[in-house]
Amino acid sequence: MRCKMQGCKKIQSKIVSFLAKSSLKRLVQTCAILAGIAIVSLATLDQMIGYSVRNDIYTDITKVPHRPYGVLLGTAKYFARNTPNLFYVNRLNAAEALFKSAKIDYLLLSGDNRTLQYNEPRTMFKDLRKKGIGEEFLYMDFAGFRTLDSIIRAKEIFNATPMVIITQRFHCERALFIAKFHHIDAICFAAEYPKDYPFVRFREVFARLLMLWELFIEKEPHFLGTPEPLPPALPNY
Repeated sequence: MRCKMQGCKKIQSKIVSFLAKSSLKRLVQTCAILAGIAIVSLATLDQMIGYSVRNDIYTDITKVPHRPYGVLLGTAKYFARNTPNLFYVNRLNAAEALFKSAKIDYLLLSGDNRTLQYNEPRTMFKDLRKKGIGEEFLYMDFAGFRTLDSIIRAKEIFNATPMVIITQRFHCERALFIAKFHHIDAICFAAEYPKDYPFVRFREVFARLLMLWELFIEKEPHFLGTPEPLPPALPNY
């Protein structure tokens, strides 16, 4: 009798173990399927955003139509340990090329100004002055904390339209999508993308997801304030 009871317990134990493994297997399979759907959805959204603005992005400066205003989107000048940020370097080079090719009349330098020690617009201003661009052609937006802030403020505060946005292509796509959503007349000149920075492009996928949410809830810039229109376009255009 005792043997029979022990045998029953072993069978019960095996059944419980089997069911537990089966449940865990189903859970793993379900999670894998959901993760796959999420990855495909993110990749699809990412590509759709880029595709929707592809005709407004320029890489050949000779084909860029003249626009009165260039909006240079800021980033840090250095990475950690004072390593030069090539995203910053290439954006400034692109802005210089546009200005000296007479593709734009003025530059609006839009970036973060979170502390006295960190001031993207002021840093860009100083470096563009070193490149020979007169200060009368340079204007600063100290409240460009995010891409959404920079693009909306360029229109609402500085009346900088029609504009040429200046940044790397992946960033162009997000900035132009925001501009189109808000009916802002904009194109983008894509600065060179530095090699060996795949993580930046990977992070952009999630930045676009956040952008879509903020557009959906109609998020406003942190600050708007009193309009400060830039000078009118220079003559002969």
